[in-house]
Amino acid sequence: MGGMNTHPIARVLLLIVQAFVGVTGVAGGVALILGAAVPSLATVLSPPVAYLDGSPFTSYLVPGEILAILLGGVHLAAFWMLLRRHSSALVWAAVAAFDAAIWIFVQMVIIPFSFLQAVYFVAALAEFGLLLLCLGLLRRAGSGATRVTASDPS
Repeated sequence: MGGMNTHPIARVLLLIVQAFVGVTGVAGGVALILGAAVPSLATVLSPPVAYLDGSPFTSYLVPGEILAILLGGVHLAAFWMLLRRHSSALVWAAVAAFDAAIWIFVQMVIIPFSFLQAVYFVAALAEFGLLLLCLGLLRRAGSGATRVTASDPS
């Protein structure tokens, strides 16, 4: 995992973003599940069910499970792999980043826009950028990387 050693700050920032998305994804998923299971908590823990009109869901139970497991759980697994410097950590990071982007795009199609969607969209973009740094595919300005430019035909 040479890429992780060449960009230690990117690795730490990626760990922070993964932990944030993972913990809040699990917490948000549990809140949606509880709101669906205990109707008296629904107004406190979940958005209005009317937001689901036209979607395949009649409650927030399944979206809560998806949020907790597929978004939160995958991010926590990616966090753990990156923390332990596992050989597949950057693959997990890529899966987590795509997971977050897909979750937000689908959510924006189904329910009205909220500030949290913008926050998690920015988090997904940050994950992609930090992953590219960890892989060595992006370089800091002035890092000695060669720049490819179009040649002047004249």
